[in-house]
Amino acid sequence: MKIYKLNKDTDIKKVMKKIGVDLAGIEIMSKKKCEYVFYIKDITCGAANILKQDALSIGADLAVPLGVPNCKKEIFDALLLCNKKQLEILSKKELSQPFKLKELAKNLKEFINLPEFPLKIMGVINANDDSFFEGSRFKGSEAVEEIEKMIENGAKIIDIGGISSRPGSEYPGVEEELKRVKPIIDEIYKTKLYEKAIFSIDTFKAEVLEYALERGFKIANDITGLESDEYAKTVAKYNATVIIMHKKGTPKDMQKNPYYENVVLEVDEFFSKRIEKAKSFGIKDIVLDVGIGFGKRLEDNLALIKHMEHFLRFGYELLIGASRKSMIDMIMQKEGVKTVAAERLPGTLILHTEAVRNGASIVRCHDVKEHFQAFQVFEALRRFDV
Repeated sequence: MKIYKLNKDTDIKKVMKKIGVDLAGIEIMSKKKCEYVFYIKDITCGAANILKQDALSIGADLAVPLGVPNCKKEIFDALLLCNKKQLEILSKKELSQPFKLKELAKNLKEFINLPEFPLKIMGVINANDDSFFEGSRFKGSEAVEEIEKMIENGAKIIDIGGISSRPGSEYPGVEEELKRVKPIIDEIYKTKLYEKAIFSIDTFKAEVLEYALERGFKIANDITGLESDEYAKTVAKYNATVIIMHKKGTPKDMQKNPYYENVVLEVDEFFSKRIEKAKSFGIKDIVLDVGIGFGKRLEDNLALIKHMEHFLRFGYELLIGASRKSMIDMIMQKEGVKTVAAERLPGTLILHTEAVRNGASIVRCHDVKEHFQAFQVFEALRRFDV
């Protein structure tokens, strides 16, 4: 049995219909006001009947398919609808119940007080000639000038990368990667730019990571999600922050027919394992990145952005990186419009703002100035009460 938190704006009528709730039940339950909606996957009949009664007893509800009360089906999916007070009660009440409800109770408790983090913009600098967006490519002194401009325009973090991870790309080797990023790293160190912003190195190689961490960098941005033990040791050695990103496959093949039964739960399971690995190496500071576009279909990317708040259950900051990505083109092609990376800033701002609304606090982007303005307006609206 697994659960994940749905965005409160989800069309629960549609979800209830999909899992097989009878029409009368859908009409009744869809009218209930609820702060929390949890999708429960693979709950047993016995667990569902107990949880349903416990939920009803406190004013909450459990939407289940037809036939569940008579146990015509052994395992199925359900929706738990409740407010915060009811969630607090259920997270205690189910601790004494059988059928794995104790485990469910522990999971529910993680969502009672989700953490909040200040918003930070991460500017992107690519020291290679084959990144998917030409406007992010810089070398040497030109890169330093752009970094200073990004800091002036509101970036708190600068992410430097020497290789492309776009779909279809191949890794050029450690020597070539170091050759590309060394001049920029050296210039940052020489001019003490690391005192003006936090610097992140976008690499999955321990040798490149160590070179950057020795010269003022504080963040290890790892698209393999801490796959390498040597990389994990290096992060711990320098007491750095690690960004654990989810991807399926390698950049060369990741977009060749990716498939998920439930992308939120699969990414959740991946994070659980890699967080444990990080802790086992003594890594304390972690950021989670769902990996938009890394082995994902359009519907997977949309689901991860819409239900991003679910991942706050781990207690770490969430990074969103959808800047100018092809998912925007996929959406526009449905309207008969073809776009290239240079034309996708409006779509980027919408995706990133929605992700922030749903819990992301670090926004990795190419267009710092535009994001800074958009988020200032967004925060003003969010703080305004009367």
